Amino acid sequence: MTNVVKDEKCDMVTDCCSILARWKKHFSQLLTVHRVNDVRLRKIHTAKPLVPEPSASDFEISIVKLKRL
Repeated sequence: MTNVVKDEKCDMVTDCCSILARWKKHFSQLLTVHRVNDVRLRKIHTAKPLVPEPSASDFEISIVKLKRL
């Protein structure tokens, strides 16, 4: 079984040390976290809540119900 991978230039790499170095570089680039400054500049998208925020009257009704128990 022959192990072959492509480097950044799409050249074939076949020796064990070069293959390991290529995988190391690949995953270090893949898993590198953006610098803090970059993250602050990006817009963060959040999902809207499925349940709306309770109103003041919702709290009052719940408290009254608890007092009856």
